[in-house]
Amino acid sequence: MRKRYDEADARIRAPRSKPRRSKDRPDYSSRATATVITVDRGRITAVMDSGLVITAMKARELGKNSVVVGDSIKLDGDLSGVPGTLARAVEVEPRRNALSRTIDDAGAQEKVVAANVDQLLIVVAAANPEPRHGFVDRCLAVAFDQGIKPILVITKSDLADPIEFTSDYEPLDIEIYRSALPKDDRSNLAKSEVLTKLRSALNGKRSVLIGHSGVGKSTLVNAIIENSLRSTGDVNQATGRGRHTSSSAFAFELPGSGWVIDTPGVRSFGLEHIDRNRIIGSFEELARLIVKCPKNCSHDEAGCALNEASESGTKRRIAGLRRILAASER
Repeated sequence: MRKRYDEADARIRAPRSKPRRSKDRPDYSSRATATVITVDRGRITAVMDSGLVITAMKARELGKNSVVVGDSIKLDGDLSGVPGTLARAVEVEPRRNALSRTIDDAGAQEKVVAANVDQLLIVVAAANPEPRHGFVDRCLAVAFDQGIKPILVITKSDLADPIEFTSDYEPLDIEIYRSALPKDDRSNLAKSEVLTKLRSALNGKRSVLIGHSGVGKSTLVNAIIENSLRSTGDVNQATGRGRHTSSSAFAFELPGSGWVIDTPGVRSFGLEHIDRNRIIGSFEELARLIVKCPKNCSHDEAGCALNEASESGTKRRIAGLRRILAASER
């Protein structure tokens, strides 16, 4: 028999306790702007154009890991900067570039290290730990992909001669700085000739340091800013790897002008997120040959037009490009 329905069968939806969320997002364009100098345990430290330092928390709609050092953000709430007060980061302005790496053990997840940077200082030690071409090549791939100027900094040159290692990068016209002060004399690093030249290269720029743990990044930063604000550590003699001394990226203002960003030591540097075409496009002088390449050319095969190059200097540049492209595929 067919059931007959009456009023008792009707379900009445309970009234909403909260109003419906509007699809129209608030306009934060008139809010104050600040530059992020560190993000640690959910708290953002940012500096405004006036020099006032603000502590803020992320608005929920920004999501996890959405704010990094170097970001320009919009702030709402308490902007007094008084200790104990907390503003709210409500918007991240569009980035002109981003230094990021793919974390291989997390499902090829892209992790942004810093944003809106001018220069990438790739820091490697001449020894203890041993320098690795693969790491440098991968860093160069990211730099060329994002339009960031790469600079190679060799530390601990007193332990080994880095000439053979650095010779592979000279055709790429990369600035190379070598520090050769013995360990017991590194307190004088800030007064060395190489640091004077490096400070000049950093002046007025926003530069980020990246390298494996134990290569001396924090020691280098302390020398550059002439202060001991970053803790330093040694290399584990059993594993040959450095111990992490920095847990988060931090931007330091330089004495003249500009910023230098110290980052935690990295173990891996995946490149699944980069665009090979942007790397190739950064070698503008090779464009006349590349246009002759067959479709979908890998630029390292028998039919590649780059093989037609005859000048030794051009050949070395091509070799450098192929190294970087090979690194981007690993």
